[in-house]
Formats: sequence, structure tokens, C-alpha cells
Amino acid sequence: MGQVTRTTSDTQSHKPLHIADPADAPWWRDAVIYQIYPRSWADSDGDGIGDLPGITARLPYLRDLGVDAIWLSPFYVSPMHDAGYDVADYRNIDPLFGSLGDSDELIATAHELGLKVIVDLVPNHSSSDHEWFKEALAAGPGSTERGRYIFREGKGEHGEEPPNNWPSVFGGDGWTRVVEADGTPGEWYLHIFDTTQPDYDWTNPDVGDEFASILEFWCNRGVDGFRVDVAHGLVKEEGLPDWDGPLQMLDATDTSAEAALPPTEDESARIHETGHGPRPPMWDQEGVHEIYRRWRSLLDEQPSPQRILCAEAWVKPESQLARYVRSDEMHQAFNFDFLDTHWDAERLCEVITTSFRENDAVGAPTTWVLSNHDVVRHASRLGLDQSLPRPNGIAADQAQPDADLGLRRARAATMLMLGLPGSAYLYQGEELGLPESTDMPHESRQDPTFHRTEGKHIGRDGCRVPIPWVRDAPSLGFGPGDATWLPQPDSYGAYAVDQQAGVAGSTLELYRSMLAARRADRLGLGSASWHELSSGDVVAFVNASADGSRETLVVVNLGAEPVSLPEGATVTHWSGDLTADGLVPTDIAVWATV
Repeated sequence: MGQVTRTTSDTQSHKPLHIADPADAPWWRDAVIYQIYPRSWADSDGDGIGDLPGITARLPYLRDLGVDAIWLSPFYVSPMHDAGYDVADYRNIDPLFGSLGDSDELIATAHELGLKVIVDLVPNHSSSDHEWFKEALAAGPGSTERGRYIFREGKGEHGEEPPNNWPSVFGGDGWTRVVEADGTPGEWYLHIFDTTQPDYDWTNPDVGDEFASILEFWCNRGVDGFRVDVAHGLVKEEGLPDWDGPLQMLDATDTSAEAALPPTEDESARIHETGHGPRPPMWDQEGVHEIYRRWRSLLDEQPSPQRILCAEAWVKPESQLARYVRSDEMHQAFNFDFLDTHWDAERLCEVITTSFRENDAVGAPTTWVLSNHDVVRHASRLGLDQSLPRPNGIAADQAQPDADLGLRRARAATMLMLGLPGSAYLYQGEELGLPESTDMPHESRQDPTFHRTEGKHIGRDGCRVPIPWVRDAPSLGFGPGDATWLPQPDSYGAYAVDQQAGVAGSTLELYRSMLAARRADRLGLGSASWHELSSGDVVAFVNASADGSRETLVVVNLGAEPVSLPEGATVTHWSGDLTADGLVPTDIAVWATV
């Protein structure tokens, strides 16, 4: 790897990457938010599926872990064709998870423990079981009811071909033809995801009014914010033109031969003018910003405390993503460029530099993330060949991660992330060092991606397995019975909470220690400046408080040789053992006072 110039020799004499926030900055600018996937967190009734009472009972664990808020993946009424991201009723809880009363108790208990609660909002599509879609099917072509979704006549002599060539993110066509009330083949409806997830037509004011009402409903029940699913997908390009390029949604990669070709002259001109290549007509259209300005205004009018919006937007480049977090739109947007970056010092530094520059330009914090319910866990992802694209899942007959290497790098990556100013999201189980489940039998898989592609894409089940609490208990303490909705690997017992709590050097205790120090030293509100060590295979920066009373040096060694720390540096936290003479070994990170 070539030398990377990222610093001056004097960390005090050059402009920082990022200026510190004031001590009284809003809570969301430096919050650490923990994602709970309700099906896989804790099962209170023994049916093998996690639920809201199970979550409530274990909230003290998260208070003790040291996070500021929780984000709950969907718990709404749903036929569960996509694990709850196919919503049939946005104002009620699916009986699998409990009741509205259970959600009220969860929110109240979280607030008593000092935890804020963010819930998932799924506005791109509903379930085909939603009353609106049932009404649309019954009402027929040209009706007001069908106008809430994207119905179109098909192409061909008898309308037998889809209206355009858009595929589904989950594989197969993005359109399904309906049978009309008279029994004849009729219009087609768009579903960028599963056939049971019809896309809303956000040009219809009924849709906007309905979601404004949904936001108000959950604000009135006490939630502190909303994570917005597929935030870049609500508005489609007018005319729904054909698209022959990649969708780049869930895996954010494209390894096709076409993607390797250089851009055409017209494409090069557009990239120069706009900063990005051709944009798929189903993603990142200008109209989404009007929606979020309305939502921001609605939330700003709510009584305190301040409620937030966080965008799940797979948008590149960073300058384009930053438009979602302008001062009158969302508060946060996941930094998927950071998540997608391989274990490469030069690329990590580029992403960090760009992220701060683009987010600071609009006055927004950078929101760091390494794992979630849609990607291979980073304890496994970083144990794979780093020259290859990130997979969307790992099967038993595919190349397996190096578990020890992956965990070693994951601990260092998390120390890097939590040392950066801004907000950060953690995914349940990462504080245990949980690896991806890679030996799951295919017959156990439930992700529609796996089934719609006939196994070509493994899908996301491997990161969604119920987490282990107690090694020698039924279902590893997940619930009172042995059943779990996805099978737990035998290896998970060694990662259980009871095997790590209070054990010096365990991943759980490392997270607890880092989160305590991050909160005490307000690292999330600090400034960031590259340190002179940051060169070649080393990432190093100084996080300093606004008043200059504290400086924390963060060093990650991605190279083959141990790294010396500057004279006078005192190591306070380390992701793994240092050498006998105090050097930082390969794939180890440290925090130090300077």
C-alpha cells in the first residue's frame, strides 16, 4: 500500500477534520443507539420468537452496557413474509410480539432506565395484507384506492408484459400482474422488494397524510424517533423508465462485467456535473426531500424531548447522502460507506475524511455503523478475504471466515468507530463478538432473498439468529423452551452473556469499558484531527474536547509490523494485548491519553 498523507507533524497546528460540538448539543448528535431485532432478542413465552415483554425484561442489560437509546426493528401487524418489513397495520403490534399495552410498558420502562426508544418506519411499501391494498384490488383500475399504489397497464398486445424492466431487490421481476374482479388478467403493481410488498405512490397526497398521522400516533405513545426504512426509495422517476444497471441496495456492491467497464462520455460528463454516476430511477429521487422536510417540521412541533429521524439510505457519494441530513430534513443517516469499507487503512481514512467534510458542510453529525440486520456481522466479514466484495450471506459450502482474525479485527474496528465524534449504532450481539451463522441448513432459511433467487443469494438469516444469554439454558437463555425461529449454531454457547460478564478481556467487557469512557469523556462531541502516526497501514487521530482539557489518541494498526506510540502516551483501552515492550500489534486498536 502506498504512503497516505493525512497529517502534519503537529496535531495542534493544523485544521481539524471535525470541529467539536458544544457540551449542550442535542442528545442525538453523539448518541450510541443499540439495534434490537425483536424476533431474536428475548422470548418470554417459549414460542421460539422474541417479543416485547422479553425485550422489556432485559432492558437493564442495555442500561448497564452503556448505550443511550434502542432502535426496534418492526413489531407491527404483519404476515411476516419479510420478517415484519411487510406491514399490514402501522398502528398495532403483531400478536407474535405482544400488544400495544406491551409496547407502552416497554417505552415507559426504557425511559425509567434512561434509554430513549426509536422505532422502525416502513414507508416505501406496505404488506399486500394491508387494508389499503385489499381495497385497491377490489376497486379496480383507475380507482382512488389504486392510486395509493403504483399500478400500471402492462406492455404487449394484451398487457401480458410488465410495464418496465425493473427487477426486485430480492430477485426476480419487480412487477406482479393481478387478476381483476371479473377473473381476467389485469394491471400490474410495482414491488421493489417481495411480491407481498407493493410500493406506495408517494405522488398521491393520501399517502403523505397517512404517514404524517402514523408519526403522530407513535409520538403520542412516547417514542423518541424513527429509523426510516429504504429512505431513498419512496419516490420513483416520472414515467418509470427502464433501467439496465445494478440496483445496489442491500449489498451495495456490483461485481458484474458491465460494472467494470469505464463510463461512457455522457456518463463521465454527468459524473463531473453531479458528483455521481447514473442514478437508478427507483432510488434517491429529488422528491424524497420534500417528504422529509414535512416530517421534520411535524416532529419539531412535538413536545419535548426532541424526536429524531434516521435514514437508511444506500446513497453514494457522501455528498449526496448528506442532503438527507440538512437542517430541515433528517437528523441522522447511516454511514454505509464506512460499513462497506474493507480492512484497509488508506480507504478507512478516505471514508472518515469525506464523511466529516460532507456532513459538517450541512451541520449534521456523522452516524457510524459496522453491522445491522441486513449485512454479514463484522466479526465474520472482517475475517474474509478483504480483496473480495462483501457478501450478503455465507453458506456452509462457501469460503468460511477466519473466526479469530475476524473477531480480532472487529474489536479493533469498533474501538475505531466509538472513538470517532458523532453518533454510532450497535447491532444486537456484536458486543458479544457474535459471528455470522454460516452452517445454517438451507431448509431453515426464511429470507425472501434466498427463496426468490433459488439460493443464488444466501440472504440475511445468518446475522438474525437469536442471541445467546446463558450457555447451559434452553435455547441458550433466549427463551424458556428449546425452540428458536432460526437455529442457533453450537458455537454460540461460548459467546453467551453469562460466559463474558465480569470476565476481564471479554468482548462484552471491552464494549462496557469503551462505552463508559466514551460517555464520561464526551468523545462523541469531540473534535478530530489526524495524528502523525496515521500513515501507510496505520489509522490514528486525536479526539479532543472543545475546551482542550482532554485529548484521546486513537490508533489502529492494520499493518504487519508493531507500531510504537508517541512518547508520553498512556494507553487506557486496548482491543487486544500489546507487545511486551508496549507496541501496538497487527489488527489491534488502542485509546491513549496524550
